[in-house]
Amino acid sequence: MASPHPSQNHLLAALPAADFDTLRADLELVPMRLGDMLYEPGRRLRHAYFPTSAVVSLHYVTASGASAETTGVGHEGMVGISLFMGGDTTPSSAVVQSGGHGYRLERGALNQAFDRGGSLQRALLRYTQALITQITQTAACYRHHSVEQQLSRWLLATADRLPAGELVMTQELVASLLGVRRESITQAAGKLQDEGYIRYRRGHITVLDAAGLQTRACECYSVVKTEMHRLRPEALGAVGAAG
Repeated sequence: MASPHPSQNHLLAALPAADFDTLRADLELVPMRLGDMLYEPGRRLRHAYFPTSAVVSLHYVTASGASAETTGVGHEGMVGISLFMGGDTTPSSAVVQSGGHGYRLERGALNQAFDRGGSLQRALLRYTQALITQITQTAACYRHHSVEQQLSRWLLATADRLPAGELVMTQELVASLLGVRRESITQAAGKLQDEGYIRYRRGHITVLDAAGLQTRACECYSVVKTEMHRLRPEALGAVGAAG
């Protein structure tokens, strides 16, 4: 596995070299371990996180203890849009669902860079628009699509953020993220495995046939992927942060 580098995050990689250089000294490489709580509801946010190999789940927990994921964030984006949108807190939690690494940026440094305008501001605003689409589509998915469709959509989106396409994830955790009963996930996952689209063993889920799995997913996966591609930071014409 390649050593962590800011260029592994698409937003940071899209910055022109001069703009990236203004952030370089403030970016802190941090391990992002499975289960790490990055944000708690109502707590003041202190850092933004730019995952490189980790995946973070943003989810809401009700007063009864039930929860559901609103969106996931991997190397395509950042966690902490509230910091530059004018909010100090968020009602949602941010928890690492797949361990890896990322870079964090202190709120003051982020806001200074954002307020200067330029490529970072444009990249973050475009990403925010794509993230809003993802959250909106997820809400519609929970309301109108079957558990098998939801699971297929979620597996595809998560596998896109992981190079090997393998998720270290129990069915119980997946059920919690999707806000459904574990038995429903067991049934849906068993069917997808029987059809050869995934393999599940001992808490590891591997996507074997992404194209086939997409035929079992609802349109939400392609809608979000298309919008993320349309608003991808590379569209800014940046030279990248490598080096």
